[in-house]
Amino acid sequence: MKQISLESIEKSIAKIDNLDEDGLDRVAETFALSQPVLLGYAMSAAEEYENESLQGLLIYYFCLLIEAFNQQGLKINEIKESDVDDFEEPFFDALDNFFQTDNMEALEEYTDQPHLVQFMSMEISTPDVDGTELDDETATQLFIVTLAVITLLSNSIPE
Repeated sequence: MKQISLESIEKSIAKIDNLDEDGLDRVAETFALSQPVLLGYAMSAAEEYENESLQGLLIYYFCLLIEAFNQQGLKINEIKESDVDDFEEPFFDALDNFFQTDNMEALEEYTDQPHLVQFMSMEISTPDVDGTELDDETATQLFIVTLAVITLLSNSIPE
């Protein structure tokens, strides 16, 4: 698999963070049209977790993660329902293993995107520039859902 570099992550952050609200809406709409199943899967988590604050975070990171793949110059196939179905059981097994062992390397291997996993780990555990921190529940939920998005995107790279 082709891995996303730190440079591509930094370029993605620079691009997404410099968009105004309308620009972010346009990017989100473009990415939603290219990956409707993936967006639906990610956004369903906010409903399942009954966490409204997760919704805005998921849209932001959905855009940021897809942009990182774009910055890396990787084509990604459209994710289908069958891709999600095939991915879920092994993913939840990997998560269970992580929560039991706290072995981040196992998650990095599973997703085949160590830089993105490390980036998300830092994102959920570090306060924003303005000092805002995520509560533990939201941070954990965001981490789980973004790892799912990363894994599905990584799995969708054509051979």
